[in-house]
Amino acid sequence: MKRIKFLFLSLTFITSASFAQDKSPEKEKQQGHYNVSKFKQLGEEFPTPNSYRSASGAPGHAYYQQQADYKMDITLDDDNQKIFGVETITYHNNSPDNLEYLWVQLDQNIRAADAQTNDVKAGGPGVFYNPAKFTQTFLGKPFDGGFKIDYVKNSSNNDMNYSINGTMMRIDLATPLKSGTKISFNIKWWYNIPDYTVARGRSGYEPFKDGNNAYIIAQFFPRMAVYSDVEGWQNMQYLGQGEFTLPFGNYDVNITTPADHLLEGTGHILNRKDMLTKKQWKRFEEARSSYDKPVIIVTQEEAEENEKGYSKKTKTWKMKAENVRDFAFASSRKYILDAQAVKLGERTVMAISVYPKEGNPLWEEFSTKAVVTTLETYSKHLFNYPYHKAISVNAKQQGMEYPMICWNFGRPKPDGTYSQRTRNGMIGVIIHEVGHNWFPMIINSDERQWGWMDEGLNTFTQLLAEQNFEPGFPSRGFPVNVVDYMNGEQTRITPIMSQHDNVFNSGQNAYAKPAAGLYMLREVILGHELFDKAFKTYANRWKFKHPTPADFFRTMEDASGTDLDWFWRGWFYTTNYNDIGIKNVTKYAITDKPTARAKRMAKMYGVDVNNFLPALFLVDTDSDDYSSEMSKNTDPINDFKFLGDYLEENYSADEIKNLKATKYFYEIVFEKPGDLVMPIIMEIVYTDGTKENKYYPAKIWRFNDKEIKKLFASDKEVKEINLDPNKLTADVDTSNNSWPKKKEDSQFDQYKKKSVSH
Repeated sequence: MKRIKFLFLSLTFITSASFAQDKSPEKEKQQGHYNVSKFKQLGEEFPTPNSYRSASGAPGHAYYQQQADYKMDITLDDDNQKIFGVETITYHNNSPDNLEYLWVQLDQNIRAADAQTNDVKAGGPGVFYNPAKFTQTFLGKPFDGGFKIDYVKNSSNNDMNYSINGTMMRIDLATPLKSGTKISFNIKWWYNIPDYTVARGRSGYEPFKDGNNAYIIAQFFPRMAVYSDVEGWQNMQYLGQGEFTLPFGNYDVNITTPADHLLEGTGHILNRKDMLTKKQWKRFEEARSSYDKPVIIVTQEEAEENEKGYSKKTKTWKMKAENVRDFAFASSRKYILDAQAVKLGERTVMAISVYPKEGNPLWEEFSTKAVVTTLETYSKHLFNYPYHKAISVNAKQQGMEYPMICWNFGRPKPDGTYSQRTRNGMIGVIIHEVGHNWFPMIINSDERQWGWMDEGLNTFTQLLAEQNFEPGFPSRGFPVNVVDYMNGEQTRITPIMSQHDNVFNSGQNAYAKPAAGLYMLREVILGHELFDKAFKTYANRWKFKHPTPADFFRTMEDASGTDLDWFWRGWFYTTNYNDIGIKNVTKYAITDKPTARAKRMAKMYGVDVNNFLPALFLVDTDSDDYSSEMSKNTDPINDFKFLGDYLEENYSADEIKNLKATKYFYEIVFEKPGDLVMPIIMEIVYTDGTKENKYYPAKIWRFNDKEIKKLFASDKEVKEINLDPNKLTADVDTSNNSWPKKKEDSQFDQYKKKSVSH
């Protein structure tokens, strides 16, 4: 019986060798080529590891980052919608380089009357223009919202030389700032605050019909640019889409507002008790221990009373924040305030919502709950939220984030009713913007360059939080959400690894597609355990630091122990799309009679096929070799005595009893019209109604990028086979995903079904 083992091995060798030996001498010799494999390593794309950033994806032993501390006195002029500021910046040069000049960001210059950023925006007429927008656009009176710099002085009160280039200001130093030293200087400035409901800005004010304004103020002060081992100075112009990269630092800020305003912002409000009434302060203290529901601290009735005041007096809010990369605040006499305590490890964090009455009842019911879910979910998957509060502020048409505070849209109709779409949109944007505290406020990537590193990673984690908030929530980060985009016109698609200002569709390119990719990694390629460990490792390695894409890619491979270069290349560096289908399925039976195929192969090698007997052969049930006798559903183990003898010699009776009664054999030919490699997820439906899933890793395509075969054996007959039944791989064409092929509804049929269901 040992001979049977040898015969099986011999046949296997001949079968595989026949392909390698099948040469055609008459063919013209082809030219050589570079490595074009989809599984080629990313050594050429990744930067070379160095002492600042290691090959594992962790910060290197010489990693450094700069620090910028701010002391500011800010005045909010509600009568004229202006903001005034005096700031002292202390800049710490922790780099090994001596710096001849400093770069400061002037984001509000994007709103200057003569802003060059307007000239790079192409496009035809808008669909409609409200009176304010029409006047600013066509009647020669553009809004002037750029910075007005009164002075830049050093610590000795002497003027410093500076030059403004659009949204950037270079300050020339009298002597270079040496490595390991720091410098302090002062800037006095002011600007006109834009009406963001007209200009769609990330910061500004919203006017209400009652004469009041609600201010969401951000990017409002000259801020230091990042100097790093990757870019040197990151001084790319701010064009509006590519967001920000900023150094961490400490803030001491005094903000003067009208006396009847309520303010929330980044950092601790040191004199909050003085800013609230006794009743409100008591409610705030109650909220610190309310872990099950929000406590309303400033009620709607109190806010409505404030709306009538228009106080001409002022008060100054004293604020302090440590180790943050930015500062923002919201202020209005219209605001309602509620808060709830959240336990994260040994610490309590406050989830806070701020909104006008126009946001109710929607905001009172859902906002703080969404903040709580975000804090809990992100802390579980990344690291515990390190700050003492997270604030959600209602703004009419906004979704924007800053450390500890964010602006979020979503309001009911005037009668208080709202649609499910409005509700879900509000909850989704709150979770997303609060989640930005991790990406990029703490895991501080370069948004100006790589928008996906904050938006995509955040959208993925947002999906996890949304499903925790409400299972089945219509999240945007599922692979099925990007099918239409990836199947679209290639001239309007850019790789994820593109500078953020230069992508056609930021929503798909920076948000949905990266999130869908991470979802596939977690659900299909790595699994929860490996993915979660790697994702958390990346977050903890790079919290309060400046990671790059390569740091993320390398860490995910390093911590999961999985080569993912094929995935990064296809999903992030190209616009390739996934389309895997079933080209053919062949059913085989088993026989001990040599088939025509076996005879041909034996003849090719000059051997007698009978030399290999006894042996088992698989015969195509549609071939001439197949006989009616073979169609009987008998047990192969009992059919062939020499097989039974082999099993008795090598297996115990109990082991034989537990072996499958394998009698069905199927060869599947998978085709790949798409140019993206992906794993194959196959659902097998048997004639008895049971189902089985099989998974083939992406590397099954490494030797043939167009077509592969797979043989599997079963003790049950197959009724149908479906690929990617749960739509986890963003397959752009599902018409070839089933055997037998299923008839798909036409677009008209789909429309009719949708109409009936509604």
